Amino acid sequence: MKKLYAKRSFVFLIMIIYFLGAAAQTNPGTVNKKKQPVVRDGQHDFDFEIGTWKTDLKVLLNPLTDSAKWVSFKGTSVVRKILNGKANVVELTVSGQAGSIEGLSLRLYNPHAHQWSLNFSNIRSGILSTAAIGEFINGRGEFYNQETINSRAVLVKFIISPVNSDTCRFEQSYSDDGGKTWETNWIAVDTRLKE
Repeated sequence: MKKLYAKRSFVFLIMIIYFLGAAAQTNPGTVNKKKQPVVRDGQHDFDFEIGTWKTDLKVLLNPLTDSAKWVSFKGTSVVRKILNGKANVVELTVSGQAGSIEGLSLRLYNPHAHQWSLNFSNIRSGILSTAAIGEFINGRGEFYNQETINSRAVLVKFIISPVNSDTCRFEQSYSDDGGKTWETNWIAVDTRLKE
């Protein structure tokens, strides 16, 4: 009888310890609160680019086919702030021996995610591409999406690197091996035109 009583007392004691521990974990006064990381407001990340730029563009013909043939274009990019800086529009107009490119990029800031979506349309297609999503870290913008190239789904990386207040570099790369290797296929260097 004493053994049964001792067993029940022991089980009862374990249950009390368990419930006290559980109550301490759910009591907000006893929980160690983790510090929330400070998230940088990137709404003004593109402010440096507002204005008119001379654009020198190189495009790789037939990407992801071991092609080494690049074509060059020259023209302008005009960047306008809209919606009080929460968005901007880029108008690209370039031409070269391979023809011309007229494009529009709509960039939208998501204040909850603290990220930008870059939505591009070549006027020839008349549709917006899949949005590239990303942000600026230490002055460098990095944006990713997925597109279909040569009937295959590929990853796309778009890098924006301000060189100084009057020069900016844009570089797009594709990866068809899940991001292990990247092939650059679009390089633009913009130089600010003085108003």
